Amino acid sequence: MKFIHTADWHLGKLVHGIYMTPNQREVLEQFVDLVADEKPDAVIIAGDLYDRSVPPIDAVELLDDILFKINVTLKTPIISIAGNHDSAERLSFGTSWYKHSQLHLSGKLTPFSLEPVRLIGANFYLLPYAEPGVVRQLLNDDSIHSHQDAMKALIGKIEEQLNPNEPNILVGHAFVLGGQTSDSERILSVGGSGCVSAELFEPFSYTALGHLHSPDAIKHDKVKYSGSLLKYSFSEAKQRKAISIIEMDDKGLFTHRERYLIPSIDMHELEGHMDELLDPQFYEKQKTNDYVKITLLDEGEIIDPINKLRQVYPNVLHLERKMDLTDLKHKQFYQSIRSEKKSEIELFEQFYTEMTTAEFTQEKRETMSDIINSVLRGEAAK
Repeated sequence: MKFIHTADWHLGKLVHGIYMTPNQREVLEQFVDLVADEKPDAVIIAGDLYDRSVPPIDAVELLDDILFKINVTLKTPIISIAGNHDSAERLSFGTSWYKHSQLHLSGKLTPFSLEPVRLIGANFYLLPYAEPGVVRQLLNDDSIHSHQDAMKALIGKIEEQLNPNEPNILVGHAFVLGGQTSDSERILSVGGSGCVSAELFEPFSYTALGHLHSPDAIKHDKVKYSGSLLKYSFSEAKQRKAISIIEMDDKGLFTHRERYLIPSIDMHELEGHMDELLDPQFYEKQKTNDYVKITLLDEGEIIDPINKLRQVYPNVLHLERKMDLTDLKHKQFYQSIRSEKKSEIELFEQFYTEMTTAEFTQEKRETMSDIINSVLRGEAAK
């Protein structure tokens, strides 16, 4: 069988005041064409279809349109779950009759979530995002306090009926321990209790995950993130985005390849002096219409830099000064060392090594101690 793994569409996403919906529609139309070309047995969407629990109307209309084209027009089964950004209750609406057209949308975790969806001889287990307290109540297990506890308990229940002689695919939305994060992902829990270990998914032939936005978030033979639909913060500017194509045999062994959606407006970062950035010899080599974060290296005052830059880069979303960042770093450093209540020579040693990265030798220490003592004696004499 062949299935497509995608996740983290975040429809209705707002990035630096700009709604991404038109950009999302553009790449999702490409995705529909990709599905038509690949003719998979199923499309998996592993959570975070929307960016928030009450999405804007145009985001709802976009999801409705794309799911209709894939599921009804192309007659392709869809397997999808709610992520931590979605409203479980809203996504659960209509699921009882959606499944008759092979649209399996699991919004809310229920006892039925532990039963597989069978397609083409494979078992798909759909585990929508749920807080540990919800799982604790569902399973009546007071020992569940973390996401690790919850996932372990849910998989334990699934294993009671799992047929190891058939392909078994788990669809989940979780933060696997060691995964690479970006600024776009909402933290699941503080203190590490939001993480789960990859070893929990060992019973499955393939685990299709959502939540982390890079397809390279973890390196694992059978546990995979598809990554997000688009770049949703400048911390993702250097990430690649991909759609995973999985072809699996009747023993659960699979091959993995990728295809790519190409947005007309991408996201990247630029750094330089104002004159350089506004020089045609420089900007004619850039994609000036992209969403851009610019870091200026100029010192001194610059009059109205954002509007000057937008004459060339109309989609500048964030502008910062290198000097401002350096000053902030130094201010935080000085506040830190002042709060540590160290002696004058200890403070100077910390300052010296921070600023020069050179060794503060015993000779330097003695010289500086003489200077500090001389100053202190002079102040005491006054």
